[in-house]
Amino acid sequence: MSASTINALVSPEGSLEILSTFEVNRLKDKSEGGLYQLFRQCALAVLNTGVETDDCKSLMEAHADFDVRLVPQPRGLKLELINAPAHAFVDGEMLRAMREHLFSVLRDIIYSYSIPQSAAGFKRDEPEGITNLVFHILRNARVLQAGRRPDLVVCWGGHSINEREYQYSKEVGHQLGLRGLSICTGCGPGAMKGPMKGATIGHAKQRVKDGRYIGLTEPGIIGAEAPNPIVNELVILPDIEKRLEAFLRAGHGVIVFPGGVGTAEEILYLLGILLHPENADLPFPVVFTGQQENMEYFEMIDEFIRNALGDEAASKYEIIIDDPVRVAQTMKRGMHEVETFRRAMQDAYYFNWMLKIDPVFQLPFEPTHERMRNLALHRDQPAHLVAANLRKAFSGIVAGNVKETGIEQVQAHGPFEISGDPTLLMPLGEMLKQFVAQNRMKLPGSGAYEPSYRIVGKQD
Repeated sequence: MSASTINALVSPEGSLEILSTFEVNRLKDKSEGGLYQLFRQCALAVLNTGVETDDCKSLMEAHADFDVRLVPQPRGLKLELINAPAHAFVDGEMLRAMREHLFSVLRDIIYSYSIPQSAAGFKRDEPEGITNLVFHILRNARVLQAGRRPDLVVCWGGHSINEREYQYSKEVGHQLGLRGLSICTGCGPGAMKGPMKGATIGHAKQRVKDGRYIGLTEPGIIGAEAPNPIVNELVILPDIEKRLEAFLRAGHGVIVFPGGVGTAEEILYLLGILLHPENADLPFPVVFTGQQENMEYFEMIDEFIRNALGDEAASKYEIIIDDPVRVAQTMKRGMHEVETFRRAMQDAYYFNWMLKIDPVFQLPFEPTHERMRNLALHRDQPAHLVAANLRKAFSGIVAGNVKETGIEQVQAHGPFEISGDPTLLMPLGEMLKQFVAQNRMKLPGSGAYEPSYRIVGKQD
């Protein structure tokens, strides 16, 4: 054990204390069907809270000697950590937030993977079953609170943003906190941390004692976006599609800050769903915001959306530049509209059951070179399906950038190739070039970006 690591025996912190023998054995199982590798990867990620990296593979390699073992006790269980990062401890005691996150990982991995495939209501390849699974994971994590009025603002944006952009996101969070609104993000650094940090000050000023800082993540990306220290409710969904659905089912509005391909993926997912005809009258406030220096960025995003999806898609959001107060006021009004609508329709405040999500947005997309090359990137389909397939293209690029399996595929077989209608691909290529030029693909200081994709022109 080096000076930068520590061995420790850790007791549960409120999330999960009892496991069956079957669950313990699955967590210990190092074979392909076992959960040990998944649990170890996610546990290491939460122990690196506050350490900014965007490469899951390099994180695992840097801590190759880290291990986590379950130690059954007469009154429950403990976790034995071998060569854990020392910054997770103060005077030999693990930080309470990290202990909570560690057992949240244990809780969610156990819950998601212990539900039998054949269990009633959990058919993972059917829309109702997928939504049901998302609901049960959130309920098991105690994220869904009956009786609480709509107040949850989802904040999306890049983990790789500059200091000025970060400070702006923090000021927006401050204004949201002053109005009693809570924050839900992807749980990592940058634009995921800023709004939470700002909201803590706003909540303190208003003596809000039940402010919520919810972080939603998934195993493939948690190592690249380790939970920031402010997250007080962490949930690990099984994959990106369920993570995105959880954002929109549990959240009541969305704010988008500048970001890269991950943010573009989220925008396309959101707009693709809001464009579905059955969601036409559903109130869901969406604001794109940044500083004056970000105006060109949002004009680029807006132009891309109008070109790919049409003006109706652009009508689903409002762009507000350099005005945190107006952003917060817009969200606060939106919360009232959501509450009025949900009450009239007798839909739950805590979970948006009425939201129609097409199965193409729900079924997991595992990017491979063949699947990326064969994406239906053409205009001969409804706008919400154009959004769905563009979302998959961005999802593949994200995987090649930061997910261990995606990085390995790109290293082995070269960049993912993207082909299709040139009128879609040319603006896509230009936007990706701008992301690279603006350092939105990698964390500042992490070296030159090596593209995980290649635009190859029209599909044969």
